[in-house]
Amino acid sequence: MLSNKINLNEKFSKFTKHWSPRVIAEMNDYQFKIAKIKGEFVWHDHKDTDETFIVMEGEMSIKFRDGEIKLCKGEMFVVPKGVEHKPCADKECKILVIEPRGVINTGETVGKFTMTEDVWI
Repeated sequence: MLSNKINLNEKFSKFTKHWSPRVIAEMNDYQFKIAKIKGEFVWHDHKDTDETFIVMEGEMSIKFRDGEIKLCKGEMFVVPKGVEHKPCADKECKILVIEPRGVINTGETVGKFTMTEDVWI
């Protein structure tokens, strides 16, 4: 029997930095990343892939050039590929992001939040 059980609360307790996703698992070519977010991220898109956000704790919004969507604990949203978006959270929010391996968190927008290498916990 396999014992690859992952405790999300334990994983979230291993880091404090906001906007710094941590890989916790892979399935086929997809990665499951957890992150703590607070404040505003950068406008960006992912030209070749959708991106899934699942709120584990707290509240967040995803801004689009023509509006925004608010997400609460237990809700999820899939941002379609090529759609420019900007995740935000007034207070700390814990999220699970699902996307293909190799996706840069800021798309082609390079800045202080850009992570070019996976960090596993």
